[in-house]
Amino acid sequence: MSTVKRFLSASAASWARVGVTVVAQIALVPLYLTHWDVELYGIWLATHALASLLFTLDLGHQEFLGYEFMRIGKHSCSKLSRYLWSGIVFSIGINLFQLLLISFFLITGVISDLLGSSSILAPGIIRMVGIILIAQGIAWLIGTSISGLLFRVLAPFGYYPRMAWWNFIDAIISALTPLVAVSLGADLLTTGVVTAVVTVIFSIPKYCDLVRLMRKENIPFSYPSWQVGYANFLLSLAVFGKISLENIRQQGVRIVLAPLVGVGGLAAFSTMRTGSNIALQGLNTITNPLIPDLMRFLQQRDQARCESVFGAVWIIVVALMAPAVVVLQAVIEPVYLVWTRGHIAFNPWLFALLSLSVLVFAVVQPATTIVVGNNLLKPQLLLSTLAALSVVGGIYLFVPRIGIVGAGIALLGLK
Repeated sequence: MSTVKRFLSASAASWARVGVTVVAQIALVPLYLTHWDVELYGIWLATHALASLLFTLDLGHQEFLGYEFMRIGKHSCSKLSRYLWSGIVFSIGINLFQLLLISFFLITGVISDLLGSSSILAPGIIRMVGIILIAQGIAWLIGTSISGLLFRVLAPFGYYPRMAWWNFIDAIISALTPLVAVSLGADLLTTGVVTAVVTVIFSIPKYCDLVRLMRKENIPFSYPSWQVGYANFLLSLAVFGKISLENIRQQGVRIVLAPLVGVGGLAAFSTMRTGSNIALQGLNTITNPLIPDLMRFLQQRDQARCESVFGAVWIIVVALMAPAVVVLQAVIEPVYLVWTRGHIAFNPWLFALLSLSVLVFAVVQPATTIVVGNNLLKPQLLLSTLAALSVVGGIYLFVPRIGIVGAGIALLGLK
C-alpha cells in the first residue's frame, strides 16, 4: 500500500472514530441526565478522569516502545521481537502495580478526596467507584496494554491503517455498551463493570488478527530480556512524566477542578469542553496517520516530503479549523441547551476560550510530532512540566475568583 493510500485509509478510520465519538457524546449526555442526576454524572466523569491518570505509567511505556519500534524499523525483526516481549513482561508488572495502587486508594479513602466534596459521595458510592476502577484496570491490561504493544510493533510494516480500523470498532463498542446499559436502567457500578467486561470480550478477535499478522511478517517469539526491558522501562519514565503532566492539562483538569467547583461544576465544564475535544480528535485524524511515514522521511533526510507534511497541517488549521470555530461560536448555544436538556447553562466565554486553545495547539503539531517521534525525552518533559504548572497554577488563581471561565483562561494561557 502506498503512502497516500495508507494516509487516506488511516484518516478515514480516524474520522469514522471521531464520528462515533461525537454521536456517542450527543446521545449519552441527555441519556445520562435523564436516568442520573448531574452529580452522579459528574462522578462518572471524574472516575474516568482518575482512571486515565492511574494508567499513565503503562501508557508511557507503550508510547516509548512504539517510537522505538519505528526507529528500529521493519528490517530487524529479531530486535523488534526482543523489545516487544521484554516490554510485554514489564507491562504486566506495571498493570499489577496499578491495580495495587487503586486498591490502596480505595482502602485508605483517597478516592473520595480526589473526587471532591459532594453530598452524594456516600461510602457506598465510593466503593462503587473503587470497583469500577479495578474492573477498568483489568480491562486495560487485557484490552489495551498488551494489544497496544502488538499494534505498535506492526506499525513499521505499514499496518497503521488496519490498527486504526480496529480502534474504530473499539470506539463503537465503547460507545454502545454504556448507552445500552444506562438506557436499561443500570446504575453506576453496573455500567462500569459491564463496560469493562465487554472490552475484554472484544479483545479476543483483535488478538487473533494481531497474532496472524505477526506470523505473516515473521516477528518471532523471543525470550524476554530483563536487561532490555528494564532499560526501556527506565527511559519510558520520562514519557510517563510527560503524559502525566499532559493529563493534568487535558483530562486531569477535571481532578483539579472537582474540589474547587464540585461535581456539578465539573459536569458543566466537561460538557462545555466537548466541542474542543472533538476538534482535537479531528486534528489527530490528520497528524497520527502521518507519524510512521514522517519518521521514515526524517530517517531518509527527505526535506521536501517533511515540508509537505508541515504545510498540510497548517493549511487545515487556517482554511478549515479557524473558520469553523467562528461559525460554531455563533450557532452552538441553542444546540447545546437542547443537548443538555436545559440542565446545564451555556457559557459563551468558556466555549470561546477552549476553542482558541485548540487552534493554538494545532499550529505546533508538526514540530511536536518530530520531537515525540524521535523519543527526544528531555524537551518533551520540560515542555509538559511548564504546561502543567501553568494550567494548575492558573486554575487555582482564576477559578476561585471567576468560576469555571478561569479554567478556560488557564488552558489558553498555557498554549
